[in-house]
Amino acid sequence: MPERDETRTNERIRVPQVRLVGEDGNQIGVVDTPQALRYAQERDLDLVEVAPDARPPVCRVLDYSKYKYEQEQKAKAARRHQKQVNVREIKLRPKIATNDYETKKNHVVRFLKGDDRVKVTIMFRGREQTHPERGERLLMRLAEDVADLGTVEQSPQQDGRNMTMLLAPSKKKPEHEEDAPAAPAAGSDEAPAAAEQAPPAPAEAETS
Repeated sequence: MPERDETRTNERIRVPQVRLVGEDGNQIGVVDTPQALRYAQERDLDLVEVAPDARPPVCRVLDYSKYKYEQEQKAKAARRHQKQVNVREIKLRPKIATNDYETKKNHVVRFLKGDDRVKVTIMFRGREQTHPERGERLLMRLAEDVADLGTVEQSPQQDGRNMTMLLAPSKKKPEHEEDAPAAPAAGSDEAPAAAEQAPPAPAEAETS
């Protein structure tokens, strides 16, 4: 259900006086509300209350439908730029089989590539709890295996029967900084292209 627009405009402005701001942004001053409304109507514009808590309230003369559309577009753009941070969780056992480990590692890689944080949990059972170092070694092995995509944001920590580690995606370099070819130094004597280099001299015939 869309939110109701609470902005007061035109005849919905019931206060006796307003501080009027013209369509060009210049202050006109405190005027009676009917006079401010006539001022807006003469210009085929709307009288819009922009600071209701002021005394008297501040009203601007503008095209409200256009203004509202622009505000909605700004809000959408702001939401697009607000990066949502997701935390995914992967659970491992201390004695995980190699193929299972590779599967779990691939999940971690996929999450990090998607800019998600990853909480990796080692689940101990029974006597496994007496060897927490095995869980820590497994976590650090995983961190090393994905080091090109993520960094350890929270080191392995014991949490009851579990041990957890938090990985965060590495900050990406701007594209223009990645694999940029080194420009030849000014005044370099290097030939700019192989085609411009002199062809090799023919090999001398062997003498018997």
